Amino acid sequence: MADLLTKPEGDAPEGEAIIATPLWRIRLRLFRRSFARNWKIFAQNKMGLAGLAIIVLFGLMAIAHPIFMATIWDGHEEGGKNVYDPRAGADAVIVEKTVVPDGEITDPTTQIGQTEAALQGTGLVIPEVGTVMTAPLANPAPPVISGVPHPHWLGTDPFGGDILSQLLFGARAAFALGFTAAISSVLIATAVGTVAAYYGGVIDTLLMRLVDLMILIPALPLLIVISGFWDLDLIKLGIVIGVTSGLGGTAIILKSQALSVKVRPFIDAARVAGGSDFRIVLQHITPNVLPLSFLYMMFGVTAAIFIEASLSFLGLLAIDQSWGIMINIAHTQGYTLQGLQVWWLMIPAGASVTLFSAGFFMVARAMDEVVNPRLRAR
Repeated sequence: MADLLTKPEGDAPEGEAIIATPLWRIRLRLFRRSFARNWKIFAQNKMGLAGLAIIVLFGLMAIAHPIFMATIWDGHEEGGKNVYDPRAGADAVIVEKTVVPDGEITDPTTQIGQTEAALQGTGLVIPEVGTVMTAPLANPAPPVISGVPHPHWLGTDPFGGDILSQLLFGARAAFALGFTAAISSVLIATAVGTVAAYYGGVIDTLLMRLVDLMILIPALPLLIVISGFWDLDLIKLGIVIGVTSGLGGTAIILKSQALSVKVRPFIDAARVAGGSDFRIVLQHITPNVLPLSFLYMMFGVTAAIFIEASLSFLGLLAIDQSWGIMINIAHTQGYTLQGLQVWWLMIPAGASVTLFSAGFFMVARAMDEVVNPRLRAR
């Protein structure tokens, strides 16, 4: 009966059953009450609501892509492939091109650089010079809504790929990467921070020196080196980012929060009552650290998106499609400095990276007021 709260027997009238309330129901009520109170505080922050609206917008974009592929874009086949497929689709003239060293292209209609050829293939194997391969004729098309067999609402890239389809697919990739990195970062940082704060001594020293070491190493150069030895897809990249950031400054901040919880009377009461170290850390310290953990999880999504865009721009990731790869294609094809003449190649992907990251950042700033009462008092 440990999971039930009951009235004392003396308080129950004779013949009346004792009322029992499951603990899970009491906890659910407390959670709902706490959520309602915190949401009221969050809703007062206009920046947080704007950030939440941006996140919802990109969520709808991610959901819309498979729906569009199954309805609006279904049946638009050419060469055995749907021209709106974000990875394999192309609405362009296919020609034979000879692979030449990068920077030595004299005729773009018959020659292709090694890096570009690798991007059109698996992205992992660079073709040898002299290899003949089929490739789309570079010709980015401006946005066309109607009047053509395959309308492209945001135009096409130099290889004939639909920009809108790539943009919507990139939103799915961004959510997968962001949440993988954020969750793994929070789990590691919370575990390291609470264990170091509770045990102290040698364990604290070892964990904090590991954290100091990770802070000393710049994240982006480290990931560039890792990508040279390990083929990073979105999930692997998210885990690596989560590990590097979870063993960074976030662990120190969560340790400080855990130290303030460790000295509270209910921790001593739990210890006197016979609670094990594992139970005290898991059920008493960690729940009081989690609000701050979730705050830094929002910041972690922002960092992960920018890192992915940087690595994709450099061509160091083994992924099919993302916003960073869209920018990479425009850059490798020489359209980076053409500005508004081919705006659909750079601006949609660049704006998506910026807005998506900004949305999570604004939500995190609003959550900071929920977690930190001192900010609400200002």
